[in-house]
Amino acid sequence: MNYKLVTLVTALLLMAACSTQKMPSGGGLPATLKDLPSVRLNFRYEADIPAPETAEKTGAEERSAAVLADFDQNRPQEIVDRTVTSPDGKRVAVVYHQATDLPSEFRLDMYAADGKVIKKVTSDLMAVHFPDTIRWSPDSTSLAFLAMLRGASAEPAADDPNKVELVPAATPVANAAANVVAGEDANANVAANSAVAPAPTLEAPTGILTFRTEQLYLCDADGGGTKPVTQNEGFIYFYYVWAPDSSALAALAAHAREWRDDERRADATGSIFTPLGRPRVIEKNGRERRLDDTRTTVQPVWSPDSAKVAAAFEHQVRIYDALGTNPTQAAIPLRNPLLISSQAYDQAQAQQLNADPNAPAANTNTVAPSTLPDPSTLVSFNPIAMLNWSSPDILNFETAYVKRMKNEADSATSFVRWHRLILTPQATAN
Repeated sequence: MNYKLVTLVTALLLMAACSTQKMPSGGGLPATLKDLPSVRLNFRYEADIPAPETAEKTGAEERSAAVLADFDQNRPQEIVDRTVTSPDGKRVAVVYHQATDLPSEFRLDMYAADGKVIKKVTSDLMAVHFPDTIRWSPDSTSLAFLAMLRGASAEPAADDPNKVELVPAATPVANAAANVVAGEDANANVAANSAVAPAPTLEAPTGILTFRTEQLYLCDADGGGTKPVTQNEGFIYFYYVWAPDSSALAALAAHAREWRDDERRADATGSIFTPLGRPRVIEKNGRERRLDDTRTTVQPVWSPDSAKVAAAFEHQVRIYDALGTNPTQAAIPLRNPLLISSQAYDQAQAQQLNADPNAPAANTNTVAPSTLPDPSTLVSFNPIAMLNWSSPDILNFETAYVKRMKNEADSATSFVRWHRLILTPQATAN
């Protein structure tokens, strides 16, 4: 059975917002999908395609040898955690920590590719969080990272679970430049390193606005101009991705109360905590637009032309305009086509497992069932786990059963299947 031929064609997208955008005069179609509002898209669903090449997982970036040599020689009291080289290869963002820093808190400096330090990016009062998310813009002019006030946390208020109480988790001592946490011996590492040359006297920046929850920051290629582009105290930004043209970022953010509640539920079940957030578009000037009120764990993606953002929610893909003064959005319901293709997939897998070499060839003509199959009987019917927008007219998505447990033996990832949506313009009446 050739289940790759299972397709669903529809000319109707469920609109999630009204639009006043107009099509080109004369009723003609736009030259490119970039100029087409999301609500004017058609789609064709194709099941069980090969995994897109751009969806292949990449390994961790190799740490800069020149930067490591400088830390070994001039900064032995500080430990490099990660280096992030700009796309043009001229700059290296260095994530590091000091012995007295809290385990989840990091610092950020900018280096030249030859291993010479240029500038400290973060102030001594700032702590970089989620260092694996640090990203250069595609044009190498800006670096994005997440940071908050060092030693602070946000907890739900005891008297009101809908209110967030911002309290310090660890109070720094007055000597902020030394970055010593209260309750620790300020001289604990001095004696052990008394014979080692001191670290460079590069001054850390001051006057950078900081918050008690993780916010999105940008700096320029030389490490200067560090500023928050989000200023939503009480919200935790935890994922973001640059638009291909470097003009903006698509991000996920969660309220601190929701974050803590989800953490507690994960702990109670022995699961690895996976944050859920609401997608939004954030421009470099700080203008922010929340795209949806529904939470998701799936990371949003940009169209290759930077005109649109896609997000996924269980068995639905939603596409949002990133440009224009009257942006539109549209939802593509995929539950029914996924049920049909999952039934075909399960049947094909069963035939392969029980194949009789002497049996006649199976009929490859797929006929849609008159009634939808029961989801509980289909092992391959799973929610969307990943998006990949490979070309302006092709949006790929992966479905999979994913279980992440603290006991690794109980974790599982199975029935990984890739599908795609072929996007075309809707015809307009003359």
